[in-house]
Amino acid sequence: MANLLIKNGSVYCYKNKINGESLDILISDGKIAKVGKNLNYECEVIDASGMFVFPGLIDMHVHLREPGFENKETIETGTKAAAKGGITTIVAMANTNPPISLPEVYIDVVERIKKKSVVNVLQSATITKNMEGKEITEMGLFKELGCITFSDDGKPVYDARIMQKALVYARNFDVLILEHPEDVSLSSGGVINEGVKSLELGVQGIPNSSESTAVARDVLLAKESESRLHLQHISTKESVELIRWAKSMGINVTCEVTPHHLVLTEDDILGHLDTNKKMNPPLRTEEDRESLIEALKDGIVDVIATDHAPHTKFEKSLTLQEAPFGTIGLETALPIVFTKLVKEGILDFMELIKVFSFNPSKILGLSQKGHISEGADADIVVFDPGKKYVIDEEFFVSKGKNSCFLGFEVYGIVKYTVVGGKVVYTVS
Repeated sequence: MANLLIKNGSVYCYKNKINGESLDILISDGKIAKVGKNLNYECEVIDASGMFVFPGLIDMHVHLREPGFENKETIETGTKAAAKGGITTIVAMANTNPPISLPEVYIDVVERIKKKSVVNVLQSATITKNMEGKEITEMGLFKELGCITFSDDGKPVYDARIMQKALVYARNFDVLILEHPEDVSLSSGGVINEGVKSLELGVQGIPNSSESTAVARDVLLAKESESRLHLQHISTKESVELIRWAKSMGINVTCEVTPHHLVLTEDDILGHLDTNKKMNPPLRTEEDRESLIEALKDGIVDVIATDHAPHTKFEKSLTLQEAPFGTIGLETALPIVFTKLVKEGILDFMELIKVFSFNPSKILGLSQKGHISEGADADIVVFDPGKKYVIDEEFFVSKGKNSCFLGFEVYGIVKYTVVGGKVVYTVS
């Protein structure tokens, strides 16, 4: 039985090479039932005239903070923020309290997700028990429970032997390692990028080598173990070149970049209290930023992901030295990338859909998501590209207000978010 019809929108789908064609989409029982012109059925209708319509975005890197840090974010508030941002599927990190290292903790969180989430959530487990880097999590048990991604994000896997073992386990169980590439012997104590700005502010810097040396290690381990590896929040030109080499060698590595690393640099940090621009990895140089954009355009960087990391106002009211790393991103990723890259002609809209929807669906093995096709999951976004506004704290549904894009004037706002055929967000 038809229950929703989206009419007259400019439809974008990378898989089917639909590039702004005016089409109607009929949704029935949570699936896309028909895509065509001049469809008419007795059901709820969304008039998408003048709007972009595309597959729901898939964010491979989100911190929902529940359990243990509900003062920062919850499953309910985080997934509502995702829906507002046009993100219909998220991969939730495992650095909760307790960390998701035991099956019973995973089961508890999945039950919470079923009750509270308004979008699809793939809950990760940790790579190592309690994120201590000493012993591999029981990946086989987690796979039986439906877990397909493993990450210690917030920390790297320090020990190369443990990382090598984790990659072999992941290959054997056909799950995916999401690795935070960082050599903490080089970054420990660092606050922002090592360079002119760290000297100007008199704080310890984090060098590019703290990331690139870890990337080099991890891609070589992936080569040796013949495993899949996904590298998180790449930020440096050296990392880009290492991943370029790895792909040329046939190593099965993918990687992501955040909107903030694509748009901002260390020069955007205004002072010791500009803590919303303190993140790990830090904002780098203009040369690094340009390298990331070029790598995104030529397919070396596969995915845009937010690394949504909410914190309390008190935590972010501290100085650069004292405040925690992290910025939120679920609600701003689409308008920021649309405004700063698409509207400026750096990226076309199909490329955006490719790296923020289609590629993540492929990497995660979500064959029914990331495209507008008959029989696919009805996870769809209706987006008004002409809406102009300023991002302020009132804009956010997320508990965290620590956005590095506060005060930015942007174009484009999500009008409707549909998940499994159900409208879960509409702009008020």
